[in-house]
Amino acid sequence: MNSKILETLEFDRIKGQLAQYLVSAAGHRELTQLVPQTDYEAVKELLTETTDGADILRLEDGIPIPQLADIKPQLKRLKIKANLNGTELAQITKVLQTSMSVKNFFDQMREKKIKLRVLTTQVDRLVTIPSITQRLVRSIDSDGRINDEASAKLHGIRQLITQTETEIHQQMERYTRGKNAKYLSDPIVTMRNDRYVIPVIARYRNKFGGVVHDQSASGQTLYIEPAAVVETNNRLRQAQIEERQEMQRVLIELSQMIAPYRHDIGQNEAILGHLDFINAKARWAHDTKATLPLLSKENHVSLRKARHPLIDPQRVVTNDIKIGEDYQAIIITGPNTGGKTITLKTLGIIQLMGQSGLFIPAEEGSTIGIFDNVFADIGDEQSLEQNLSTFSGHMDGVKAILEQITSRSLVLLDELGAGTDPKEGAALAMAILDNIGSKGTMVVITTHYPELKVYGYDRAKTINASMEFDQETLKPTYKLLLGIPGRSNGLEIAQRLGISLQVIDEARTFVSDNSQDLNNMIGDLVEQRKKAREESEKLAKLVAKNEKVQRDLDEKLTRFNEQRDKLYEQARSKANHQVSMAKKKADRIIHHLRQLEVQQGGNVKENELIDAQGQLNALHHDNPRLQHNSVLQRAKQKHDLHKGDAVLVKSYGQYGELLSKRGNHKWEVQIGILKMEIDENNLEKVAKKDLPREKDAKRRPRAAVRTTQTRKTSARLDLRGHRYEQAMSELSNFIDHALLNNLSTVTIIHGKGTGALRKGTQQYLQSNPRVKSFSYASPNAGGDGATIVNL
Repeated sequence: MNSKILETLEFDRIKGQLAQYLVSAAGHRELTQLVPQTDYEAVKELLTETTDGADILRLEDGIPIPQLADIKPQLKRLKIKANLNGTELAQITKVLQTSMSVKNFFDQMREKKIKLRVLTTQVDRLVTIPSITQRLVRSIDSDGRINDEASAKLHGIRQLITQTETEIHQQMERYTRGKNAKYLSDPIVTMRNDRYVIPVIARYRNKFGGVVHDQSASGQTLYIEPAAVVETNNRLRQAQIEERQEMQRVLIELSQMIAPYRHDIGQNEAILGHLDFINAKARWAHDTKATLPLLSKENHVSLRKARHPLIDPQRVVTNDIKIGEDYQAIIITGPNTGGKTITLKTLGIIQLMGQSGLFIPAEEGSTIGIFDNVFADIGDEQSLEQNLSTFSGHMDGVKAILEQITSRSLVLLDELGAGTDPKEGAALAMAILDNIGSKGTMVVITTHYPELKVYGYDRAKTINASMEFDQETLKPTYKLLLGIPGRSNGLEIAQRLGISLQVIDEARTFVSDNSQDLNNMIGDLVEQRKKAREESEKLAKLVAKNEKVQRDLDEKLTRFNEQRDKLYEQARSKANHQVSMAKKKADRIIHHLRQLEVQQGGNVKENELIDAQGQLNALHHDNPRLQHNSVLQRAKQKHDLHKGDAVLVKSYGQYGELLSKRGNHKWEVQIGILKMEIDENNLEKVAKKDLPREKDAKRRPRAAVRTTQTRKTSARLDLRGHRYEQAMSELSNFIDHALLNNLSTVTIIHGKGTGALRKGTQQYLQSNPRVKSFSYASPNAGGDGATIVNL
């Protein structure tokens, strides 16, 4: 693609924005080489890479790449068998470390089932050398300093240096802290010529002996190495020389160790730079809210709410721009400062960005073409050096464009034909447009010539457009209006700027009626278009809101159906379980009756039959789905209990009267001379007229009163594992049956646990007037986990 278009549309400024996100020298090198591509598959590949980068940024906060220096010079030096210094080795070490960490990062993404499109194959090309990387990390610090662990000898030498320096400081303390300190200008130990010395007042130089290494500017202080320290300093100096020699040997060894891998290291640097560049594209797209463009092989461009990336996002106005499918030429007319040139540049820069593999500043769903070249003639082309006027400069640029365009090119021309006689300029502009159209090239131009409005209306595949002006304020809104030619607002603007009304009226007389009618017609079109756009935006917001509500409702309905099915399944399972348990209980009751029948010779007592019937009744569970059944409603009324109601105690088959309610589900019932606390599930309301009449009762032969067991009752009740409400209900029934069976002492086993059952049991026993006394069982019989009750 021609380099002039990159300069005209300021493509380098876009690259400058990307540079802020790069952290590697290789990434910066790739950015400098970034140019728009003209091959469909190449552009698709670049955009796919950027999409992968955007996914990684969204899911994992980007690829972990640190600051990486340029190591190409180091690799060239290794090629000629030169030795690297510590800093250079540290920079290569960082590349090797980053290669390993990036590989591990992508392996972890695979484990997380995060699928990428193309980046995985590139990462697989990274070469890791774990053993050499570990040796480099152990030997070289991040700032290039050679570590003690680089070699055993270096470690020993540095230990010797430390010990010798300590010994020197101990020797020096005799001079800086003892009686000799008064001969020093300052009681400190310092360095001169890489040897430890003390600052001695000049007149006392003979007090210490040794070697004078330096003196102060005034000559009053001499820096003396005392004779007693000379030998120790010599040893230190020798150790330091050995240290430098060993460090040099280590650098040579490490350089020779990595030299065979220089090609792999260079490839790693390039791959990491490319990943860094993809990271930068993704971060830039995120921060600028750019989106992935769709690609059209037919070069059908459709940009939705496109904006220029170099204009402040708070001030930029978005526009819909379309070309290629229904028309291949757009003629934008209208006065200056309306935004015509910015619209040209927006279309051009977005095309360059998309063809460079960058996301574009437009809404999702926007489409770009793949042009073999983009040409533009924008701005003032006059040149004093080349003796070109504005018109000549433009014509020179247009001539070069006409010589290069093809059917797959895009041409952007600003103020075509300007700078000469309006009639000739308009004619020349129409001829140039015909020439461009004959080659099938797409073109967008801006102009002031009214003749081109008619041209745009008459020519096939050509459409007029304009930049919207507010008719009341006569200020531009910078909105592109496709299909409507620009209206001339010169007289209105002049009047607004203060030109006298007399001048304005006279000017209007010079304008033909047809021109005024055309302006009025265009004004009406603009106003209608504005109202239509506002209505469309309002409807779009309403549709978006309704779609969101619909999605929420669909989601809630789906969740409701899932929850309903889940509850139905749980209910079916629970019901099946309850049916199974009820069947087992019924079988046990029937088996017990058969045993009684066998034991008593076929004469089962009536009260035992009543007891069994009560137990069978207790197995009944109402179906909640039948709560609106009219038959069940009548049955439900039988359980609408109130004080004074006549009831049938189902488990005993006896009639009684409700005295008062006890708790949530129990009633105190008067049955003959007995008062009993009975669960409301065991009660059924009856009409008092249905009670047995007194005279019928008198006719019945009075049976002899005798105490008999009403059911097979044990003297022990085990409440462990029961819920509180169920346990209290069973305790009440148990005490009632124990009284009816003349049991004087019973045992309640409630366990220890949280103490809830024990406390509830004692509260019930305290409130029951038929309980004489109660106490905990003996330690060997359960202790405070059981209560002995005397009735």
